[in-house]
Amino acid sequence: MSTRRYKAAVTVATAAVLSLVAVPAQADPAPSVWIDLVDTYNATAQYAYEGLAKGSAFVPLGGCYATSAGGVGYHYVNKANVGSLDPARPAALVYADKADDDYVDTDGTGDDRRLVAVEWIVKDTGQTAPTMFGQTFQYNPRSRSFTLRAWLYQPNVNGLFAAYNPDVTCPTK
Repeated sequence: MSTRRYKAAVTVATAAVLSLVAVPAQADPAPSVWIDLVDTYNATAQYAYEGLAKGSAFVPLGGCYATSAGGVGYHYVNKANVGSLDPARPAALVYADKADDDYVDTDGTGDDRRLVAVEWIVKDTGQTAPTMFGQTFQYNPRSRSFTLRAWLYQPNVNGLFAAYNPDVTCPTK
């Protein structure tokens, strides 16, 4: 294991241990899941700045999405990764407006958004819901696909793999 990969694994494992103290135990995955997510973190950390996602294979898809259960944010999808169950190849990066801004970005340019989650997307072709990291993908009837979201970059009181995050909001126009 390379030094960089080892440091990333230690960092993620440390974050997992610290999060076990802050969130109820039922909301947390097994500590080994954090080790499984190291490849995801290594593959997506470079997109913390939204501008890098725009300049890559990830394309903005629609606006901000939220429900009464919480928000998701803005999706940037890499069509080549749709259907992948590879931890290092999520199909979407999810961004949210910075909560500490003095203004809210409503024009759709989003240069001040931060990476909050990653998402795997598998089109529904009649198969059973896939599983990954010990989690079963959720069915999205709107897109006729199965999705699994991991809140790697934004803590979620509902759990690492929750569908929505109550701390993510969308601007009102």
